[in-house]
Amino acid sequence: MAYDERLAEEVRERLLVAAEGALTEKRMFGGLGFMVDGNLVLAASRTGGLLVRTDPADAEEVLALEGVEQMESAGRKMPGWVFVAADVIRDEESLDDWVERSLTFVATLPPK
Repeated sequence: MAYDERLAEEVRERLLVAAEGALTEKRMFGGLGFMVDGNLVLAASRTGGLLVRTDPADAEEVLALEGVEQMESAGRKMPGWVFVAADVIRDEESLDDWVERSLTFVATLPPK
């Protein structure tokens, strides 16, 4: 299954404003990843949800939210990465919150 193109477009629109031109896109994880200054911020998932980069220090708080799961790759947990179910980000306010949360953390990282 391809990633949700509507979701990808909505994420793109939000990031273009926030990234001031430093946005790049790349197909990855079966979806579409969005990078700001070379750092992966979010990815529209092939399963319809959103992969979101968050501050690992906020893991307990973030994972307690409804529809949020810890990301795993090859059976290993990926600190600072969560999967947000599609039904959680259907409304604009929720999507805005997740995009902002991710951008806030990524802004603390050095450009690549």
